[in-house]
Amino acid sequence: MPTLSRADLWSLEEYSQRRPAFRAQVMAHKKNRQVSLGEHSRLYFEDALTIRYQIQEMLRIEKVFEAHAIEEELAAYRPLIPDRHNWKATFMIEYDDPDERALQLSRMIGIEEKVWVQIEDCEPIYPIADEDLPRENDVKTSSVHFLRFELSSPMIAAANAGCDIYAGIDHPAYAISKVKLPPAVRDSLANDLQPSVLN
Repeated sequence: MPTLSRADLWSLEEYSQRRPAFRAQVMAHKKNRQVSLGEHSRLYFEDALTIRYQIQEMLRIEKVFEAHAIEEELAAYRPLIPDRHNWKATFMIEYDDPDERALQLSRMIGIEEKVWVQIEDCEPIYPIADEDLPRENDVKTSSVHFLRFELSSPMIAAANAGCDIYAGIDHPAYAISKVKLPPAVRDSLANDLQPSVLN
């Protein structure tokens, strides 16, 4: 299964040199790892490359170079990497105006459990949300959630056979019907379900 270790990371000095090219690579990669669900929400599907970038950026910002601190960052981020039978995504609720955002988040409690993905005619897959820590309370939900979508063997076979993938939201305060993922996004997600070697 895909994972990350210290051997996959660059030192702060080397990352400083490689960062412009690596960042451009990751930004291009991320374009095929996201889907808009209406005007105000988006799924960002994570993989080893996107998580590696997040770790490198965190180490750079915090100027972390001690081995034990790097291992702590790796331990925190590894669970966000899909492991061949699931997809893992950051779900973002996006409102520019703070007052409107606060109002909508108060209406969207529980929305993280109502986001779904579907492969062709298979059953919709609802996520396991926020396994690391709760991100909502009795008053409002968070604008950021981490979701894990577990796939059955027939679903994996269908994705690898090139079947269409859809996404949507069933929450009454923000209902989004079937959104068909673009072919490049579909192919990128199907690749998560196949053996590969981290570059």
